[in-house]
Amino acid sequence: MRCRRRKLDRFLVRLSVGYPDRDGEEQILANRIARRTESAQVARVIDAAQLRAMQSGVEAVHVDPDILRYCVELAAATRSDPSVEVGASPRGSQALMLVGRARAVIDGRDYVTPDDVKAVAVPALAHRLSLTPGAWAAGTDPARVIEAILQKVPVPPTVAWSAAGA
Repeated sequence: MRCRRRKLDRFLVRLSVGYPDRDGEEQILANRIARRTESAQVARVIDAAQLRAMQSGVEAVHVDPDILRYCVELAAATRSDPSVEVGASPRGSQALMLVGRARAVIDGRDYVTPDDVKAVAVPALAHRLSLTPGAWAAGTDPARVIEAILQKVPVPPTVAWSAAGA
């Protein structure tokens, strides 16, 4: 099972962007014809120093101990769910915390809320689950398992926090 766990934990999140609509797909083809080459040139939008600064910004976001416990409780709940053979490891709870911090930054806050954690739980945890053979055969969706766990695990109280007030 050890090798299987590494494969599941390899990515921080799993997102599905879906397909473009037909007009968008036609535009992709038209752009490829106009380019006259397989590779596309993409303009740089930030440099390495800006990327490091953004990463540092995420690392500076406050995570209350109650939020830490919430991340751990959510990951632990995947390990005891009857439809899950192998649940999220501690890397899963770390993913919840890190992506929750990033979401807080995107929302302009310097602290993580329970809603940040809930919003990122499916992309951070669902791909880390190995379902039981019965759940898999029944067509159980790991994302639905995470959504059900979010309904069961008590949400910690929300307390606004600011670095200025710390």
